[in-house]
Amino acid sequence: MKLILRYSKVYLAIFVVIFSLTSFNEKGLNNRELIDKIFAAVDNVKTVRYNLQCNERIKGKMQHTESKVKLQISPRKLYLYIKGIEVLWVQGQNNGNALVNPNSFPYINLNLDPYGSLMRADQHHTIHEMGYQYLYDILKDGYKKAGDNLNKYFTVMPDEKHNGRDCYKLAITFPDFAWIPYTVKKGENLTTIARKLRVSEYMVLENNPKLSGYTDVKEGQVIKVPNAYAKMTLLLVDKEHMLPVNNKVFDDKGLFETYEYFDLKVNPPIAPEEFTKTYKDYNF
Repeated sequence: MKLILRYSKVYLAIFVVIFSLTSFNEKGLNNRELIDKIFAAVDNVKTVRYNLQCNERIKGKMQHTESKVKLQISPRKLYLYIKGIEVLWVQGQNNGNALVNPNSFPYINLNLDPYGSLMRADQHHTIHEMGYQYLYDILKDGYKKAGDNLNKYFTVMPDEKHNGRDCYKLAITFPDFAWIPYTVKKGENLTTIARKLRVSEYMVLENNPKLSGYTDVKEGQVIKVPNAYAKMTLLLVDKEHMLPVNNKVFDDKGLFETYEYFDLKVNPPIAPEEFTKTYKDYNF
């Protein structure tokens, strides 16, 4: 709780600074131009490699993880390495399950549902949100909702560096962030609801303590959902690739999640065998 309060104070200080700035950086790039460049860059991604450092608020405490990622967009193929744990997921294979080498007991490969409780434990997202498309969809939704009031929500701030690289900085603020009632429709669960509303299902689960999991809802049930993905999001956008490399997300409690990308390689060649369990560098 003390950690959350500390981040809340920092968040409020940042929030005040943002509204003292204009929607242009010192070089005159406006928010619409920057956002359009991000969209175009995401559309151009065919393959990507990066190292990812995550900090996610889980049960009131920030939890840190680091991973190495290889991703092909279409057909979607993913290899993920986290401290000895290996995950391989290929669209159209293995009945939709991920092949997981846990590198621990029971010391055998597992076939796990990416939406199942084992793979989702203590994480904000599934492996299907790896890459940039998920962020793209959230930004696109906010961009559309802002309409003619883009300057109210999207602010270009002074440039910054990330890992020694020049970056644009974009602040997305939603001062009217609030929790509102939502009536569950037939066949819905927290994940499908969150995708429809462009919000975080983990945030919804966290703020509905009577729910035990993402499928613990039924038709007609009323739950609380946020009216936006975040109260504030800060993005550092790499000037070469025009892709976000540092994302900080705040809700009404303070810092909710951060994602930092290192050694980003956009559209590198990735051999087909790198998305097979028999690849020479893997231990499946």
